[in-house]
Amino acid sequence: MDFNKKAPVLITCGRGLVPFLKAEVEAAGFSVDSEHDTGLTLTGTLTDTMRLNLKLRTAFNVLYQLDHFDCTDTEHLYRLIGRFPWENVVPPDGYLSVVSQASTQAIDNTMFLNQKVKDAIVDRLRKVNGKRPDAGPDRDRTVINVYWNRDKVWVYANTSGEKLSDRSYRKLPYKAPLQESLAAAILLAAGYSGEQPLVNPMCGSGTLAIEAALIATGRAPGLLRSNFGIKHLVGFDSDMWDELRKQIRKEGGKDLKFPIIATDIDKQAIAAARKNAQTAGVDQLIEFSVCDFADTPLPSNPGLIVMNPEYGMRLGEIRELEGTYKRIGDFFKQKAAGWRGCLFTGNLELAKRIGLRTSRRIPMFNADIECRLLCYEMYEGTRKTKNPS
Repeated sequence: MDFNKKAPVLITCGRGLVPFLKAEVEAAGFSVDSEHDTGLTLTGTLTDTMRLNLKLRTAFNVLYQLDHFDCTDTEHLYRLIGRFPWENVVPPDGYLSVVSQASTQAIDNTMFLNQKVKDAIVDRLRKVNGKRPDAGPDRDRTVINVYWNRDKVWVYANTSGEKLSDRSYRKLPYKAPLQESLAAAILLAAGYSGEQPLVNPMCGSGTLAIEAALIATGRAPGLLRSNFGIKHLVGFDSDMWDELRKQIRKEGGKDLKFPIIATDIDKQAIAAARKNAQTAGVDQLIEFSVCDFADTPLPSNPGLIVMNPEYGMRLGEIRELEGTYKRIGDFFKQKAAGWRGCLFTGNLELAKRIGLRTSRRIPMFNADIECRLLCYEMYEGTRKTKNPS
């Protein structure tokens, strides 16, 4: 493949995260061409996708467009997919995975669509190379994404492979952990940059604290991973890749200026969080301790408190959590004067128990659950207001 050829690059993310992804993309020096609910598009090269894969915190996948055509039925699709020079994309001894999404009357089963696309690709490769690559569901090597909307089809090389939200550090996920890309977006939305203390009570498996340490020190999250889809494309330059990783590593590596504190009442949660932080290489940057959230020590210099309490899926759980949310409000009011408190929750009824007026309400999604990041400013003393006269 020509790694310097420009083409549309589609970057996907979770619902509600596009503004934060766009800010990241622009900070990396790229211009955004268009946006939609779960991603954005820019124009770039395969070489550009290397940098994007290594640096982006809030993205799922970086997709490089290979083809785009009109299509009316599956046999038409087979022929059009088969005309593409796949021998320039998939190594002869490679492994192929196809991922598809369809919104067309021509097909109602994406499994069948995956099979049809895979057959077209491997039949072409068998004809050209005299052999066919292995194929299956694993997304750890060459991954092709196909989107079929009405009579339009887009075909992409997935340069990420597995989702970028899988940083590979969470060896012990513990209970219902936040996705890494969502945790990073929560921190960025809350205004965290490493220029103030960060306190994370109810830390669970430590995802928020670990992502905070990566942000504060400027470490690119992709450096934690060794495998990406782009490494399994024909023409991949491993020397260029290694040099880019060295360059991006030098761009980060800032010293931590302010403390990051993570607590949980569950000893097992803290043990998991410590192990995950160690795997991510940031365990020395985070102060872990076991305690009730209300007893979490706050540094004298005010900063940011970020909490992700349980949402409660059943009536009994919700009743039990009402007291917890009220206590969170008391913690903010009584112990966090001068701080900003941010609560990420999928239960707005429980959030009313906080008893404070929000300064910001940012919609996000945790999988299929519509959530809000609720931010509260805890002013010291009485907030001054202008005299109306």
